[in-house]
Formats: sequence, C-alpha cells, structure tokens
Amino acid sequence: MAAAESALAARVAVALPLLLVAIAAIWLGGLAFSLLVALGVCLILWEWGAMHNSPAGWRLPGLLLLLAITAQAHLGQPQHALALLAIVAALTLIAARLAKLPAGRRLTAGLLYAGLPAIALITLRSNPNGFHLVLWTMGIVWATDIFAYFAGRAIGGPKLWPALSPNKTWAGLIGGMAGAAIVAAIYGHFAAFPQRWPLLLLIGAGLAAVAQSGDLFESWLKRRAGVKDSGRILASHGGVMDRVDGLIPVAILVALWAALQPFATQALIP
Repeated sequence: MAAAESALAARVAVALPLLLVAIAAIWLGGLAFSLLVALGVCLILWEWGAMHNSPAGWRLPGLLLLLAITAQAHLGQPQHALALLAIVAALTLIAARLAKLPAGRRLTAGLLYAGLPAIALITLRSNPNGFHLVLWTMGIVWATDIFAYFAGRAIGGPKLWPALSPNKTWAGLIGGMAGAAIVAAIYGHFAAFPQRWPLLLLIGAGLAAVAQSGDLFESWLKRRAGVKDSGRILASHGGVMDRVDGLIPVAILVALWAALQPFATQALIP
C-alpha cells in the first residue's frame, strides 16, 4: 500500500505542473496553444517511430509534416492541413510498399495517429467558444482516467481486457464513464452549453468509453512492440503517448462532430 501511495504521489507531482501548463496554453489560445500541440504531436510521432523501430531518416520528414499541418491549422486552414496529411501519408505508404520497408508502412499510421488530433485540437480552439470546447474535451478525458483509477482500486473485480491491460477492470471503466458524465454535465452547465444535462451526461459517458478504447489501443501497440512505456520523457508517467492515448480519439471525435454538424457547433456557442 505504501509503495502504491508513493507511486501515486510521484505521478501527481509530475502531472500537476503539466496540467497547469496545458490549461494556461488553452486559456491563451492562438500561437501558444498551437506550439504546445505541435510539440506534443512531434513527441508522439518520435515515440511511435522508436516503438516500431522506424529509422530516424523516416521520422524526421514526418516531424516536418506535422509542423506544416499544425501551421496550416493555426492559420485557419484545417481542410488544407487534412489534405496535406492525407497526401503525404498515402505517398509514404506507397513508397514503403514499393521499397518493401515495413518501418515506412508503420510510420504512415503514426503520421495519422499524431496528425489528426493536432488538426482537431487547433481547430476546436479556434472556435468562438474554443476555450470551453477544448477544456471540456480534456476535462472529460482527465475525469475518465482519475475516476477509473480510483474506482478500479476501490472495487476491483473482473478485468476489462487482461491480455492487453492487466490492471484495468470493468469497475474502473464504469467509474470512469460515471466521472466523465458528471464532469461533462457540470462543466457544460458552467460554460452555458444549451444541451440539457441528460444529453451531456450521455455524451460524457460515451466519450469516456472512447478514451478507454484509446488507452487499450496504445496498450496493444506496446504489447506488440514489447515495451512497458511509449517513452521515458515523463518521470513516473512514461512517454507522451502514455498520457494522451485517451485524448487522441476523443479530440478527433469532438472536432468531427463539430465540423459535420454546423448546428452543433452553433449550439455550443453561448
């Protein structure tokens, strides 16, 4: 028990400053937020490449691509950023197959894994109500992780998917969904979202399940690669991918929902 509490304290000590930096960047928006996103996704791609043994010669052009698409998204051109990402990813895949280089094919997936959430987050922040949209999105993911952790430890019970993540339980999943639902509803009310609280509860719970699926997907990647963490850049936390694996699919879904349903975007603007 003492060891577990010590490990939790170490994780909190690292997570709290990162949390404050993230909230400050979200609050400032603009270039500060775009630079933070660019840094994060470049680290994600580097970790992805290292996990899949992709040579640096393949990763460096990928980093330049991520910088280019984040710049386009920052300039209010998400469609151009998506087109550039799709074209380069397709060309990389074709070149890798012609050259029979598995590392290149894996890096193609990494470009999408890092590039799509970059465009999604920057586009969400550029919304007139972008501060609340991004913080609401991240708050749901944070609540999922926190409530899942404590519910899993307190209740225990059957494992969710022991082959991928031996520590995750069904109780943790349900606790995470409940916590995310509450946060989504409370923050949505605070931010004057017009959706009624039952709908916000459902959205929060659904996005929590999506966040957990992102966590399991990264666990599957690490199992295949034979590594415990995606990297070592964050003490007690592993790599950047280990911290944002749930945010990646949630951010993409929220941004896609807003883009495909203009009435939804308008509905979220007080």
